[in-house]
Amino acid sequence: MSQLKSTPSSSPTQVKLVKTFPRFSVSQRWEHAVLLICIAILLLTGLPQKYAASAWSQTIISSPERLAMIQDIHHITALVLTALVIYHLGKACYLITRRKLPGDMLPTVQDIKDAWNMMLYLIYIKKQKPTFGKYNFEQKVTYWFLFFSIGIMIISGYVMWFPETITRLLPGGVIPAAIMAHSTEAIATAIFIVLWHFYHVHLERLNLSIFSGWLTEEDMQSYHALEYEQLTQEPRTHQDSGEIST
Repeated sequence: MSQLKSTPSSSPTQVKLVKTFPRFSVSQRWEHAVLLICIAILLLTGLPQKYAASAWSQTIISSPERLAMIQDIHHITALVLTALVIYHLGKACYLITRRKLPGDMLPTVQDIKDAWNMMLYLIYIKKQKPTFGKYNFEQKVTYWFLFFSIGIMIISGYVMWFPETITRLLPGGVIPAAIMAHSTEAIATAIFIVLWHFYHVHLERLNLSIFSGWLTEEDMQSYHALEYEQLTQEPRTHQDSGEIST
């Protein structure tokens, strides 16, 4: 289902109708917002603890009281993130039982072909850019990388948080392994978000659909042509915009 939104045109007596398509539900947008806030807080409170001996970290952790406060914030945020993951998985399981879970985000062989064809396009071997459905291979990589990284960080984080309880059930070597996994995944996630996700969403093109929930027809035709054709039964070159008098 699409809708028309009016935007100002060059003439003060006319407006341009821009056709938009639903991209993300309210639930998905809230999940993304909470995830974004949680990851930011966890990185800001976690990295100073990892590099506690560094000069820049000492300015943040300047006293035992401040360290305790930072740890409390880190732990509370971890609980919120855990609740978000449980909600996300619970919703997925519910949709599976109702047979309503869309498979758009599941990796397929076509994603490998799309990645290969995109590489050939970028090095000018192929003239035509590959077309994508609702989610392309880059977006699937982002989702599944963060899915497993967050899972590793949550599990290793609780091992570090409750070492005595964990070592009653598992060998003591699990603690240093958890510390290594936790910090490595945190750094990898930070680098991935900045160099991969931020680039594709904000630098390559400014895509704010995760906040607004809508995508313009132009963006649908350019980046999700297959989905556009499915929704409209029209070729992606079709332009459905015009001007009306006010």
